[in-house]
Amino acid sequence: MTHRKKISLLIPAYNEQEVLRHLYERLNKLAGQTPDYDFEFLFINDGSRDKTLDIIKGFAESDHRIAYVNLSRNFGKETAMLAGIDHVTGDATVIIDADLQDPPELIPRMIALWEEGYDDVYAKRRSRAGESWFKKVTSETFYKLLQKSTSIPIQRDTGDFRLLSRRCIEALRQFRESQRYTKGMFSWIGYKKKEILYDRDPRAAGVTKWNYFKLINFAIDGITSFTTAPLRISSVLGILISFASFIYILFLVIRTTFYGSDLAGYPSMMAVILFLGGIQLLSLGVIGEYIGRIFNETKNRPLYFIEEYHQSGDKK
Repeated sequence: MTHRKKISLLIPAYNEQEVLRHLYERLNKLAGQTPDYDFEFLFINDGSRDKTLDIIKGFAESDHRIAYVNLSRNFGKETAMLAGIDHVTGDATVIIDADLQDPPELIPRMIALWEEGYDDVYAKRRSRAGESWFKKVTSETFYKLLQKSTSIPIQRDTGDFRLLSRRCIEALRQFRESQRYTKGMFSWIGYKKKEILYDRDPRAAGVTKWNYFKLINFAIDGITSFTTAPLRISSVLGILISFASFIYILFLVIRTTFYGSDLAGYPSMMAVILFLGGIQLLSLGVIGEYIGRIFNETKNRPLYFIEEYHQSGDKK
């Protein structure tokens, strides 16, 4: 008999009770329209406080393709994805959010490109329905800054929605840092990549779990995970300010020597002091970000704990 390849769908979920049934219906329809492959639906319950886990367990009662990992608490999406990467069993894995902003109907096209030899088939957003102009502008600015500050090619306007080959999954399992930026890891591992364009839909139900504070933290993690450019900028800024200060001191000495002394204004002196103090605090803050990352990594704590694991094909 010919071996049927298995496709694992990795679905992080946090308080998604409103949308899970819609998601399952579309995934079930997708699997029925792709009969040449076996499917595994791996849900990662990231410490949900609603009925998300109960709904997933209900799916597993009647569908042997359902697998789930119930984390002991909310560890965040990045860690939840790692838990899924550690437990997928398919020949290829598709990461998709539970909110249905990324259409599952693109998956057969991803599979076809994977069969052509691509290891990472990622979906690039052509449009982003349901997002404010401010979020779109800040997202574009972030990716521009990140790309300019690192030598790793970063895919812009892409999320976690992608198909990864088995060797990509094996590579990602080796990344065990606690403060994670998985989008950068997708780029870092390399391998043969292919983009497909799509229009991103608004959420099918429920509300987003992201806010601007979380997005700012996410952006800082992304920059500090893959580049030391902020440290270099602080160093260069310090050198330039020191050089400018030295030139200004020479100017004051020469002016006083040849034209006599005068009393500098108090406001200008305070402006200079406050400016230099702000630069120093900014530089210390940048250094502190990196030291904090070192501190967290040296503790070498486990990245997550599992309260319950149900493998696809298991019988209750």
